[in-house]
Amino acid sequence: MNSPANEEVQALMEAAHDRAARELGLTCTGPPAWGFLGVTLGRRAGDRWLRVSRTARRNAGRKAGEGTLGASKLVPDGVPRPHLYAVHDWADGEWAFESEVLDYLTQPVVSPDRADIDHDPGLPDEWWAGLRQALALLAEAEGAKATVRDGWIQRAFPRFLGVPAPVEVERVTGHGDLHWGNLTAAPLRLLDWERWGRVPSGYDAGLLHANSLLVPGVAARIREEFAPLLATPAGRIGELAALAEMLQAVARGWYPGLAPHLMARAEALTGVRPPVPVHSEVSA
Repeated sequence: MNSPANEEVQALMEAAHDRAARELGLTCTGPPAWGFLGVTLGRRAGDRWLRVSRTARRNAGRKAGEGTLGASKLVPDGVPRPHLYAVHDWADGEWAFESEVLDYLTQPVVSPDRADIDHDPGLPDEWWAGLRQALALLAEAEGAKATVRDGWIQRAFPRFLGVPAPVEVERVTGHGDLHWGNLTAAPLRLLDWERWGRVPSGYDAGLLHANSLLVPGVAARIREEFAPLLATPAGRIGELAALAEMLQAVARGWYPGLAPHLMARAEALTGVRPPVPVHSEVSA
């Protein structure tokens, strides 16, 4: 999952990372850290971390209040995350590139190679308390965009859950990509702020829960920690949105071992067995 799709992508991203380092006056050392299918590449530069991402040129340009730069301005300081020091963006050919200089974190990511977990990471009580506090603080921030859009929800609930979409979706500001590859062990830091914004209430906790279903003890801990949210009608819709998104990923060929657990959890919430995942795409 976290590797370049092919040698061409690898060469493209390595050249882009080298260019960003030169422009920003950084000397990078250590092994590369690849993001999903090689869309991002990060490396250490002293006490900093240089992360470069790419997108189609037609999508070039940071939108106000969005992504890591927007989070650096709008998310409360009490939400633990790497500090952003500088950005450098450019376009070349069919691609646009965004580079960011962040804190280099010494604590390990809980799951560096996958979004879900297959064993208990043994996180202390203080870590869980910190996560609850971080999400509560984040919920009070001003989000600039809707993440997990209403149009997608209208199509995805029938397709992947087998139930009608909700008439209304209550939203709060959230991380938007809260899985184990975006959380560090103690001390807690939340990574990768590309999707943050107005998410369905309960979506963040629901997504983390979905990525924990192979480890029942951790899944139970999440249900316990976030019970006041997940037990509400709005929180249930948010968790179902997370499950629908994960089941769409299953339909794309991801998470084959997690699929039956995702389907069982969705059925437990709705009373309806989700359709067997087949290759399918749903857009807003």
